[in-house]
Amino acid sequence: MLEALGLEPGVELVYRALLAHPSAAASALADEAGLVTAEVETALATLSELGLARCSAEQTYVAAPPAVALGALITDRRDGLRLAEQALVGLAEVHRASLAGQSIDALIEVVTGVDAIRHRYQQVQQSATTELRMFVTAPFVAVPPGENAAEPAAVDRGVRIRAVLERAVLEEPGATAEAIDSLRNGLDIRVADALPIKLVLADDDLALVPLTLDRAGEPGAVLLQRSGLVAALESLFEAVWHRAYPLELSSLGALTTRDEGGGGPTAMDRRILTLLLAGLTDQAVAAQLDLSLRTVQRRLRHLQDLAGVQSRMQLGWYAARHDWV
Repeated sequence: MLEALGLEPGVELVYRALLAHPSAAASALADEAGLVTAEVETALATLSELGLARCSAEQTYVAAPPAVALGALITDRRDGLRLAEQALVGLAEVHRASLAGQSIDALIEVVTGVDAIRHRYQQVQQSATTELRMFVTAPFVAVPPGENAAEPAAVDRGVRIRAVLERAVLEEPGATAEAIDSLRNGLDIRVADALPIKLVLADDDLALVPLTLDRAGEPGAVLLQRSGLVAALESLFEAVWHRAYPLELSSLGALTTRDEGGGGPTAMDRRILTLLLAGLTDQAVAAQLDLSLRTVQRRLRHLQDLAGVQSRMQLGWYAARHDWV
């Protein structure tokens, strides 16, 4: 857990053992941690250098209070990262200046292979400081659903994430549950019937565009630096975003099925309506919500009766006007 502060697992293990004893010798800590005495002595030397432990005259060791010692390490690391971020801004400007007047080849990098694309995908997300914008389409080649560790890290940094999902994505197994988790984490998500490309935009600096498979079956992608091409992709994203249907946690993520107001739509009804308005078929809605097709269609007939309408189109209009979704 403390590797981020530069403590190797063995050193952390000794520190934890030392915290459990007011004062202990290396041999006693070796028994406690299940290590040989030489390993413990090396770990104690490291802890002493970091200010996490001190040796008494009796050759016993005492642990420094975690709130003080670890707090100082965390502050040092945080200050170091802040300086690195400041350096990044300057280096990025130097890089952009060096590209001015260069050929288009300097602004484009072709990435080939699943591992290389996954690496660049994570790097592009990690580089964002303000906003990430994405087109998400199926199938998933480089990064399967639920394995994008850079996304929650970006949210933690305060980066806004807007994603447009192709309707087919919501038909993938577990897609609704993942969309709910993303909405709870603060992502803005909309759904479009179809998307022209996969896309990741980091601020207005970088764009990653995955390509179709080549003849050998090897996936590829293009990484674009700030340029007119990136500006064009930004305009494309914004145009699609404004036309796409928004997914809302209030209707998609409700857990209770209690009738609201004694006769209104239940929370499950709202989820059914939300997915239908996002463009899913009755069968796809049933699969996502773990319901039978018959149940979905029965609930929709009930909603039509409740709204006093004769068609699905009228039901969608009524639901939007009366805040059912």
